[in-house]
Amino acid sequence: MIYRSRFRVSAPIERVEKFHRRPANLAAVTPPFVPMRFLIPPPERLQAGDELTMRMWVGPIPVTWWLRVATLDEPEVVGFRDRQISGPFAYWEHRHRFRPAADGSATWIEDEIEARWGGGLMRRLIGWQMWAGLPVLFAYRRRRTRKLLE
Repeated sequence: MIYRSRFRVSAPIERVEKFHRRPANLAAVTPPFVPMRFLIPPPERLQAGDELTMRMWVGPIPVTWWLRVATLDEPEVVGFRDRQISGPFAYWEHRHRFRPAADGSATWIEDEIEARWGGGLMRRLIGWQMWAGLPVLFAYRRRRTRKLLE
């Protein structure tokens, strides 16, 4: 399965990348109806090899998610990717790409998530609910990111 989101924000690419590299900003762009907290304090700024362990709630069910950050292996593209080590999916990779708009005064934020369902009924139900909620989650992130960066 693949999910894609793309939007433009009126901020330079350096500022957009710096914002997305701070784990504290993940909470700022996560909707209040998806409570989230880090179980292990994250670094101030994400680098390749960093790991994040967080807990989110899918309705009344707590979900622990462990991710590892890597660089993008794409020339001419600014961004990073995170890959699930342990969590509700059998496979999850989220690519965060930042591209300057043609006029240089804005940045395109592109997210691409590739995932495969986990085994077991409970993991599949949780994964399905999370996947189905991605359009709402990214609509919220788009609005909040613009508010925080523009």
